[in-house]
Amino acid sequence: MSQPMPSYPLPPPPSIYEPPPVLVDFQRNQPVVKVRMADGIEAYLVSRYADVRQILVDRRFSRAAVKDPGGPAKELGELETESLIGMDPPRHTRLRKLVSYAFTPRRVEELRPRIAELVDGFLDKMLVGPGPVDLVAGFSTPLPVAVISELFGIPEEERWKCKEWSDTMMGDWQVDPEGTAAAVQGFKELIDSRRDKPGDDLLTALIKVNVDSDRLTDEELLMVSIGVMIGGHETTTTQINLFVLTLLRFPEQLAALQADPGKIPAAVEELSRFIQLGETGVMLPRVTLEPVELGGTLIPAGSTVLPAFMVANRDELMFTEPDGLKLDRPANPHLAFGAGVHHCLGAQLARVELQEAMKGLLARMPNLRLAVPESELRYTQGLVVRRLEELPLWW
Repeated sequence: MSQPMPSYPLPPPPSIYEPPPVLVDFQRNQPVVKVRMADGIEAYLVSRYADVRQILVDRRFSRAAVKDPGGPAKELGELETESLIGMDPPRHTRLRKLVSYAFTPRRVEELRPRIAELVDGFLDKMLVGPGPVDLVAGFSTPLPVAVISELFGIPEEERWKCKEWSDTMMGDWQVDPEGTAAAVQGFKELIDSRRDKPGDDLLTALIKVNVDSDRLTDEELLMVSIGVMIGGHETTTTQINLFVLTLLRFPEQLAALQADPGKIPAAVEELSRFIQLGETGVMLPRVTLEPVELGGTLIPAGSTVLPAFMVANRDELMFTEPDGLKLDRPANPHLAFGAGVHHCLGAQLARVELQEAMKGLLARMPNLRLAVPESELRYTQGLVVRRLEELPLWW
């Protein structure tokens, strides 16, 4: 008798520190398994590192085809299909080239001293009282918002407006169409204001960028700006929170890192590999453009494929002691920032922010500990990533 097709999303894991147990079982015994999604679509859930990486780098797995009739539901609405994350080459190649021209590693690295200043500034404000403090409100949320806002040349008094727009865009666009329309209009007005008054910032650079007589159209500029704005702070906030919780769960590792801050860059890579950014652990889906054999399974053309990157980062075939936190792991080709043409455009910015954030927190909060039982921590429901409501800490 055949077994019933598993339903997706899978049951949540027992803690935020591990992938769903059923996903671990799939990785070991059914690395490519057919599942039924909530909207009724059948999909292939892929969980081994080598196979997940192939999905990310192999152009036979399309992001653009997701928006075709019969495709899977889109978690991020139009942003998922009309921004860089929803495109395939050659259109993706063209836009990525234009955006990368403005979003250079040099521009990001030049921000490091300013990011360190912002870290100290937010810690000064947060640690002024007797405590406990809320890391979410005082540090992990405002820091990435301030960094991406400065990169976009957005004045301090308007930053929270942009944060509200981004939060709206991260939600279900069909549930709040008016809010989504207002957020899009806000971004349009921001772009228009920068056309009138150019500055030395990323948004001005995106407006002006011209490579081989090619420029971004108005619609491309809008969707790219929204995508970079959201990607530039939402996941970084979650990473800071989960990094702290993970280090608190491994006090010996925390103590070793405090004793040797020079290990922070390697620790950021290991923490990025280890944390479970969302409950499902799955990256944005792909659709096969032709039949593809993956992990010994022939996947037909037009099939939805779900790359389970967070459990892939725990694959024992790729990582020694994959479920252990090894902050000095010598080789760490994790997939936290993706791979291939869709490798995160802001990966270097995220790394700089996370390194400086960890450096500041470990130096300024030497006796870091939770102020409430971990069971009392609450997460915002309905989001792709795990967003903590509060993270009360003593130091």
